[in-house]
Order: sequence, then C-alpha cells, then structure tokens
Amino acid sequence: MSEREEQLEPLLAEDDTEQFRGRWQSIQTDFVDEPERSVQQADELVTQLMQQLTQTFQQERRSLESQFKEQDEVSTEELRVALQRYRSFFERLLAT
Repeated sequence: MSEREEQLEPLLAEDDTEQFRGRWQSIQTDFVDEPERSVQQADELVTQLMQQLTQTFQQERRSLESQFKEQDEVSTEELRVALQRYRSFFERLLAT
C-alpha cells in the first residue's frame, strides 16, 4: 500500500463527527424560516469545528514532542517514526 493509499484515521471521533453533522443538518433545515440566524449559526459551528481541530493538533503535537524531550539523544529510527506520525497527521489534515 502506497503512502497515498494508506487508510487515514479521522481527526475527530465518530461521535463528534456525527454531532457536528447533526447540527449542520439542523442549520440547513432552519434556513428557510430564519436565513440570517442560520448563517450566524453556520459561522459559529465552523468556528467550533476549527477550534476542535486545533485542540486535536495541539494534543498530537504535545504527544510527539514529549517523546523527544525526555531523551538526551534521539536515534534516527525514532526520528523516522516521528516523521511518519507527522506525515500521517498532515495527510489527515489535508483529507478533511
């Protein structure tokens, strides 16, 4: 399996994804009766989603960085694994 074909893990938990999708559906449904309010809610929802993605990134980054802060010397193999994890996270971000 090539790098492009590897299965990418979603950035959000399935429950979170479904919650965001449900809220989006509600916003779209309400648009007919309250278009201004729906656009405002859409803006708020996208903002919340971006904040959650930012938190996910920060957690992933802390996890990766903590591996190296505990060691004086880091082997090439450990750096290779870290780069693979960053690549995976990078691809997951692009896939969203």
